[in-house]
Amino acid sequence: MTHNVGARDRTVRVIVGLLVLSMLFIDGNARWFGLLGLVPLLTALIGSCPLYSAFGLSTHPRNQSKA
Repeated sequence: MTHNVGARDRTVRVIVGLLVLSMLFIDGNARWFGLLGLVPLLTALIGSCPLYSAFGLSTHPRNQSKA
């Protein structure tokens, strides 16, 4: 699995994931949408986003080899 999530992107994903996950503490039907907060948390943890891979995107800095 290729790393395609950079440091800033990971930070944003953790913050957004925690905010969405906090919806679990709200009463009502909307609380179950809080489980969607696991998606950005997991992609930040593993450093790879399947949607980025599908669209050929990356925010991870690449080391360029000098020829």
